[in-house]
Amino acid sequence: MDRKRKWVLNSGALLVIFLGRMTTGLEVPLDPKVLEGLPQPPTITHQSSKDFIIDPRENILIYCEAKGKPHPSFSWTRNGTHFDVEKDSKVLMKPSSGTLVIDISGEKAEAYEGIYQCTARNEHGTAVSNNIVIRQSRSPLWSKERKEAIMVQVGVSLVLQCRPPAGLPPPIIFWMDNNFQRLPQNTRVSQALNGDLYFSNVLLDDTRNDYICYARFPHTQTIQQKQPITVKVLDNSPSGERRPSFMAPPGRSSTQMALRGGVLELECIAEGLPTPEVSWYKESGDLPSSRMSFHNFQKTLKIADVMEADAGDYRCTAKNSLGSAHHIIKVNVKAAPFWISAPRNLILAPKETGILTCRVSGDPKPQIAWSVNGVPIEDSPKDMSRKVEDATVILSDVQTGSSAVYQCNASNEFGYLLANAFVNVLAEAPRVLTPPNNVYQVITNNPAFLDCASFGSPIPTITWFKDSQTSILNRDPYVIHNNGTLEINVAQSLNSGKYTCIASNNLGTRENHVYLEVKEPTRILAQPEYMVVQRNRKAVFECKVKHDPTLIPTMNWLKDNGELPDDERFLVDTDSLTINDVTEEDEGTYTCVMNTTLDQDSASAMLTVVEEPDPPTDLELTDQRERSVQLTWIPGDEHNSPTQKFLVQYEDLLHQAGVWHNLTEEEGTKTTAHLDLSPYAYYSFRVLAVNHVGYSRPSQPSRQYRTNPAAPDVNPTDVHGVGTEHNNLVISWKELTGLQSNGPGLQYKVNWRQKDVEEDWSSETVANASKYVVSGTPTFVPYEVKVQAVNDYGNGPAPEAVEGYSGEDVPMSAPESVQVLVQNGTLAEVHWEPVLTSVVRGRLQGYKVSYWRERSLHQAEAQQEEQQVLAFSGNRTDGRLPGLKPYSLYTLNIRVVNGKGEGPPSPNHNFETPEGVPGPPSFLRIKNTNMDSLTLEWGPPQDNNGRLTGYTLKYQPVNSSNELGPVEEMMFPANETTVILSDLKYSTRYKFYFNAKTIKGSGPTITEEAVTIMDEAFIQQPIVDVVKVHSIGPAFTNVNSSVVGEEGAVISWEYFGPDKNVYVEYIVENSKEDWTKEFVNGSSGSQTYLIKGLKPGTSYRVRVVVKDHSEATIHSTEELVITLPAMKSNQVDLATQGWFIGLMCAIALLILVLLIICFIKRNKGGKYPVKEKEDAHHDPEIQPMKDDDGTFGEYSDTEDHKPLKGSRTPSNGTVKRDDSDDSLVDYGEGGDGQFNEDGSFIGQYSGKKEKDTHEGNESSEAPSPVNAMNSFV
Repeated sequence: MDRKRKWVLNSGALLVIFLGRMTTGLEVPLDPKVLEGLPQPPTITHQSSKDFIIDPRENILIYCEAKGKPHPSFSWTRNGTHFDVEKDSKVLMKPSSGTLVIDISGEKAEAYEGIYQCTARNEHGTAVSNNIVIRQSRSPLWSKERKEAIMVQVGVSLVLQCRPPAGLPPPIIFWMDNNFQRLPQNTRVSQALNGDLYFSNVLLDDTRNDYICYARFPHTQTIQQKQPITVKVLDNSPSGERRPSFMAPPGRSSTQMALRGGVLELECIAEGLPTPEVSWYKESGDLPSSRMSFHNFQKTLKIADVMEADAGDYRCTAKNSLGSAHHIIKVNVKAAPFWISAPRNLILAPKETGILTCRVSGDPKPQIAWSVNGVPIEDSPKDMSRKVEDATVILSDVQTGSSAVYQCNASNEFGYLLANAFVNVLAEAPRVLTPPNNVYQVITNNPAFLDCASFGSPIPTITWFKDSQTSILNRDPYVIHNNGTLEINVAQSLNSGKYTCIASNNLGTRENHVYLEVKEPTRILAQPEYMVVQRNRKAVFECKVKHDPTLIPTMNWLKDNGELPDDERFLVDTDSLTINDVTEEDEGTYTCVMNTTLDQDSASAMLTVVEEPDPPTDLELTDQRERSVQLTWIPGDEHNSPTQKFLVQYEDLLHQAGVWHNLTEEEGTKTTAHLDLSPYAYYSFRVLAVNHVGYSRPSQPSRQYRTNPAAPDVNPTDVHGVGTEHNNLVISWKELTGLQSNGPGLQYKVNWRQKDVEEDWSSETVANASKYVVSGTPTFVPYEVKVQAVNDYGNGPAPEAVEGYSGEDVPMSAPESVQVLVQNGTLAEVHWEPVLTSVVRGRLQGYKVSYWRERSLHQAEAQQEEQQVLAFSGNRTDGRLPGLKPYSLYTLNIRVVNGKGEGPPSPNHNFETPEGVPGPPSFLRIKNTNMDSLTLEWGPPQDNNGRLTGYTLKYQPVNSSNELGPVEEMMFPANETTVILSDLKYSTRYKFYFNAKTIKGSGPTITEEAVTIMDEAFIQQPIVDVVKVHSIGPAFTNVNSSVVGEEGAVISWEYFGPDKNVYVEYIVENSKEDWTKEFVNGSSGSQTYLIKGLKPGTSYRVRVVVKDHSEATIHSTEELVITLPAMKSNQVDLATQGWFIGLMCAIALLILVLLIICFIKRNKGGKYPVKEKEDAHHDPEIQPMKDDDGTFGEYSDTEDHKPLKGSRTPSNGTVKRDDSDDSLVDYGEGGDGQFNEDGSFIGQYSGKKEKDTHEGNESSEAPSPVNAMNSFV
């Protein structure tokens, strides 16, 4: 079976193209490692264009470059015959190239004109170039001619011919005057494609003598000038107006041919008066808008890249006011030969079959001719393996050494195509051209392409494996392309890994490894949002991105798809863009673009800058009437925020110059306002615009508008009649403004009369006043009053009457029949009879009850307390007196209150309150705490609230887990204030509950805690006094605290709330840390809690709180301050132990005996040297015995620190030694000493003053008393 052989040269790029991939025709690879030793027929790689126009002033350069293995040799033909390059000294062929360089200096270029063709050959075949036509560029001169002046009448048409000389290439035509200025062109005067200048109709202004046609020749860069043409326009017989007619092309229709791929230019120039307009229309279809353009004032239609579909009839229409004319141009499209499929190089293995195809098209149909190695195939040697069928050459069962280059030539009357295609017969083992260990990276859900470019003959078969184990088949999700590329349609993370491609044919096998990494896509999670920002404010766009962590992202911000302005106001952060002090120029679309090496994501948002609108302008007053006017204006710029309304203000220059008042508002869509005006005013108006941002600046004031005076339209408002004295009536009102006066001479007519009394109205007229006082009125009687405005032009409308009252007087009498009903010890009710209206003498406001506590009933002498007052509004006859104290004597009286004041009090009325429960005892102290006993002291309640009948004490032990033991209860008479509790357990914490009683019951309980001391050591008592607090809410009572040891504290309280989430919270005082919280199993009643692990020597703030399910505090005690004692030694204080005291007394007695013996011995045996040595030393540190405490002063020697002779140094100190061998220091170590009450010496001998340790000398003498004492210690 025949097989097409293809070869793709892979670019070797490391990254995958994600969205698609183009596959090109295959050639022998250019990789030097592959080309080394690989034969290849010649291939033309570069050649000059088919039509080559040369500049006669420059050397001729004809290109011909080719490749092949071995490198090809080159030769040329000119005009169909061999061109011997070596025989022409002016011609040079470049080394290893076929490019010709022809030196035409001193020679005529015409000598080298002709048709050139290059041939490149090696032992494997021959390739040929196109026929290259060399022609010399030409720029001939205009022929001399005599031009007569052209006479023409106004309005007729005119054509000025250019007719330039034929050049190569054709010249570019333009018309200019003597000053080298282009002549103006328009719809009336224009230049045709052939260079002629057309006038649709001439004007007198067209008269001139310098119509000059210029021709510019591009290759030689020369300009030729035609003789100037003179035109004289006459007006002795002007032409009249006429319908259009065509000057070019003439007639009703014409024909034009265009080549496929070229440019079609259709032209219609018409004459007529007035100047006609030209339009175009294609009768058989639409004009190709994407390839079409109009030129020369619509007179030329230009279509680029002509296609067969552009053939047809094109109608151009010239039209003016008198009619129209039509011309049809029939367009035929022909085509030079063009490729459908050019022949491609074949690489065949021996015995294989191949096909060369030369598919072309054109109009007329091209003729195809085949050549082999530059020789027509019919003239080449016969080859049985080759068969030619029109556009196809079939090669079958090829043999080694049958390589050749085939040429396909397709031609018609408009041109030709020539293509070389070699057939290379090779036998090569596979080679993998893709670099090894390539790493391909791709984004998830995108296609991945893994290259395996190979070369071999026969064509290698490509097989892929994943992770060196799994064979990949050509099915989903994998596609194996013909060029060996492995495609994964939708890459996922599981597709990552190592891939192996194996290329094999019958000559061998090669493999290559590549790697695929599938990355997470880059996504913008928080996109920037559309923002409307006021000018000079700040705008912030957020852009939060998620990306693969192994990829490095780059964030870029764009404004309107361009770079951000170089402005310090733009601040780019990691995930945001901030624009400070925004201006109008900052408006636009902002885009954040997140790029990685593999993908990107972007999001955009618009910024709109708004500000207050500009003020309205051009205020005008129209429709002017006596009491109204129409105001119009032009709105200002809204600045991106629609105007919501317009505010019209006025200034009255007559009454309040410089003061602007709001008059009316109009919708933001209106620009007029109908204004109702008042008489007797000098108006000026201005307008303010309002949008979402705020108010604009006021507009410029309108012109002044005056209204005529008139009688008042309104009367004063807020008319009242109120008496200020018991015999007057004050009538008050709110004066009219100057604008309300309506005219000069404004006054107020005040009218009044007593209500329900048959009498006439009294009146008084006042000016510049807001009240009038009527004297001599009865006390607190109703009146009718009214006030009317009048001016020089008449009275205001009839006023309405308003009711008022004359002045009040204080009440004349007090309430009677006062009775008190005592409800309980703290509440009483008081009742009374109301007073008559006649004696109130004013508006009754209520009753005022004054009461005070005279004394407690168990006190003989009165101790009157501060008076309390309760007011009861309205016509009440009873009231409640709360907050009374039980077992007390109270006094009260009642007064009537009206608007003028209080009346006389009722007679004093006494009442007593019954007994109640007492208050809490004033204190509870614990003293003399021992191992099995303690003393309680208390004080009576501050408020007995009756006769005390006694006290109740309850107490119970509390173990280490805060469990309460059995309760003991004791009763005490009212006159006792102390008790000693015995038979307690040592080292046990007890909780005490204490309250007082009356006959009404027990009062509130106070609590306290204490710990009996240990059997061996004293337990630290609380450093601070017991703190008693009152709960903030009603849930807590009797909150106390005490210190236990050096690291603990006990908190106790009583809780009666429903919530069970009780916590003890504590914090170091003055600390900024969070509160430490410990949960307590909340239950009603008394509770205690031991806080452990506190720092010694530290003060804490402690509180008890109750929280709900959302952790919000609903009850809390006040904060307690607890101070723990500083850390002390764990050593037992021996000074408190009885056995130690007895031992010290014995030692002291022994020392006293020894001292007596020493004194006796001295008196008998000689002088004791201590005194002499002390006198000799004059040691200032030797101090006498202190008088105040009976202790010896310290005796020391700063110069000598040797140990005592004949004694051992104690381990916990040093002994100071003098020259003396037996001073008092020999019997002690300089420590403090003291005498008992009986004079005996019990000082403890221990080294506490010196810290340096010195080792003493051993002695054979008997141990001294000091050593004996140290042995006990």
